[in-house]
Amino acid sequence: MRDFSLSRRALLASGLAAGITASAGCLGFSDDTASEDTGIELTLSLARIDGPLRNRYVHERDDPDDTWDDQALDAALNDERYTTQHRRPFFASPDDPAYVLHEETYYQLGSVVVDEVTETHPVLRLFEAEGSTATPVDGSEDGALPDGDQRAVRVAHFAARARGNEGGYPVGLVQRGGYVYRSDAAREESELLAEDGPDYVTYRDTTYEVELTHEQFHEAVYRPTAEPVAGDPGRMEAILRATFVGARVSQADLSTDARRILTEARADGYSETHPFSDAYEELLRALDRRPFIDGNVRKDAGVQANEPEMIQYEDTYYERSLRVTDDPSE
Repeated sequence: MRDFSLSRRALLASGLAAGITASAGCLGFSDDTASEDTGIELTLSLARIDGPLRNRYVHERDDPDDTWDDQALDAALNDERYTTQHRRPFFASPDDPAYVLHEETYYQLGSVVVDEVTETHPVLRLFEAEGSTATPVDGSEDGALPDGDQRAVRVAHFAARARGNEGGYPVGLVQRGGYVYRSDAAREESELLAEDGPDYVTYRDTTYEVELTHEQFHEAVYRPTAEPVAGDPGRMEAILRATFVGARVSQADLSTDARRILTEARADGYSETHPFSDAYEELLRALDRRPFIDGNVRKDAGVQANEPEMIQYEDTYYERSLRVTDDPSE
C-alpha cells in the first residue's frame, strides 16, 4: 500500500512551509524527536510460510472452508438464485477475499447486498447475581443445558465479565451486550428461552442472573458471487501476491549487515534500541517501514508496529511483525 504521509521536504516543496512550525508537534517533526524516542526498542520477527500462497488461500471445490455456506457455493458456481441473511456466505470481503478451484478455474468468492429484512430475535444478557438464594443451573459445557444454550451462556459471559473492566470481549460473538439467538433450532431446543426457564446460571464459578429480551434487528440479505479470475496456478499465485504480499526484498539489494539482521529475525527475532544502526534502518527501508526511521517512532510508527504483514524475501514468503516496546534495560 502506498504511503501518502508527507515528509518535511515534500511539505516545503509544496509551499506549506508556513504551517510547519505550528504543526510540528502533531506531525512528529519537533527538534527533540530523537531524544523523545531514545529508549524505544523495535523487534523484527519473520515467520516462514511454506509453499505457494495457493495452499493458504485457495480451497478445492470438494474441500471447501468449514465456515462457507455449501449451498451458497453451489449456487454461485452454477449461477443459481440463493441468498443468505445477516452473515456473508463465505465470510469474504474486498479486503479479505476467498478463493476456490473448480474444474481447473480459480474463482474469487464474495457477495453483494440485495435486500434488507427486519427480524425479532431473543437476546440473552447475564448479570452477576448479588445475594440470591435461588438454585442456579450449570451453564458450562459439563451442564445439562442444550448446546445452543451453552454457547449462549459462554458468549454472554464474555460481555458480563467485561462490564466495568478494560479487558473487552470478542465483538464478533457478543452483540448488544449479550448473545443473540438467530438459529431456529437453538430457539426450539432452548431451556433458557422457555417460559419456566431458569432465572440464574453458573459459569466458571460465577452465578449470573438471566435477562431475556426480544429485540428488533435490521439484517442485510446477501447474494453469493463467484468471479473467475485465473485459469492456471501461476496467474493465481500472481493475484494472491498482488493482494496479500507487501514488500519484496532481494538479498542482492542488502548489505552484509542488513542480511545478518534478516537472518536473526528469521530465527529468534532481532531487536535494537532507538536510535537504530545504519544496517537496521537500511532493512526497515527495504521493508517499506519508513515511519520507524523518518518520524517519531512512538507516535508516527507505533500504530503500524503490531500489524502483521506478508513479505517476500527471494522466493520465500514470510509473515513480518514489528513490536515497539520500552527498553527493558532502563
